[in-house]
Amino acid sequence: MNESGLAEADAAPSPEALQALGTPWLLPERPGFLMRRLHQIHVSLFSERCGAFRVTPLQYSLLSLLAEREEADQTTLANAVALDRTTTTGALKRLELRGYVERSASPTDRRSQRCRLTQAGRALLGQMETAARQAHDATLEPLSEEEQATLIRLMKKITAAHQQRRDADGLVN
Repeated sequence: MNESGLAEADAAPSPEALQALGTPWLLPERPGFLMRRLHQIHVSLFSERCGAFRVTPLQYSLLSLLAEREEADQTTLANAVALDRTTTTGALKRLELRGYVERSASPTDRRSQRCRLTQAGRALLGQMETAARQAHDATLEPLSEEEQATLIRLMKKITAAHQQRRDADGLVN
């Protein structure tokens, strides 16, 4: 314990200890900070372009997945969007209330909810497609086409490498 009653591991490093580590790690150089900022920027651009549809980026992802798959259970959808079932279920319930998604018990497992895109959901997705693509394009606009492709490739590599961690940490249950 130090004089403030904190365990040494819990105490803030002294200025001398930070200096011993070398060059300070400035916030704008930290990958986690930059990824969070990039996410904030994208959500803002998505809101600007898609706000009139009253659909969040998560809801847009779920609608897109259901358009691709025709039907999926909530667990499969949660895994595909890399979120827990509770958050995913809440988003699906909100989409159902608006008439964009139908949910029903699976005929083989009453505990499992099957989800389908309704005609209204398919129409909404078609109406927002251009605006959603514009948001993605605006997010990457500062980069050349080659840089955009490189960034996407690197993000895919990082997420694939950490897939087992996501599953082990229970982010998808």
